[in-house]
Amino acid sequence: MTSTDSMVAADWELAKLVHEVDTQSTARQRARVGAHGLTVSQASALRELTGPMTMRELAEQMGCEPSNATAVIDYLESQGLLERRPHPTDRRAKQILLTAEGAERRRTLLAGLRGASPLISGLTPAELETLGDLLRRAVAPERRGSAVPD
Repeated sequence: MTSTDSMVAADWELAKLVHEVDTQSTARQRARVGAHGLTVSQASALRELTGPMTMRELAEQMGCEPSNATAVIDYLESQGLLERRPHPTDRRAKQILLTAEGAERRRTLLAGLRGASPLISGLTPAELETLGDLLRRAVAPERRGSAVPD
């Protein structure tokens, strides 16, 4: 086996493992936030809304486009968990804030999400840090838009 063959095999194995971790993690997150009557996107919005934010800021924290966050924000607003207010310095923008009910729901959600996932519970803090570093390095070219297309 050539070194190129080894790299291709390693790439395939890594892709399979990352897919498996993603599948397990997504299923677990859906179950954990579902117990709170939320979708993963709704829980993400509540988790990330640590203070007044614009839609763009919240979407960035959630890791999605503002257009994708709009439906989530609309739903949470309809449930009385957050509200939109005029931005204090930008007339074109709105700020998103948690209501008192939203802040309580956020506290309950975060308390329910505490504890290590079974996916990482067997790893030491140093191993978790190393894994995070390696994954950030692996996705860095894609984030910069310089990855080689298929």
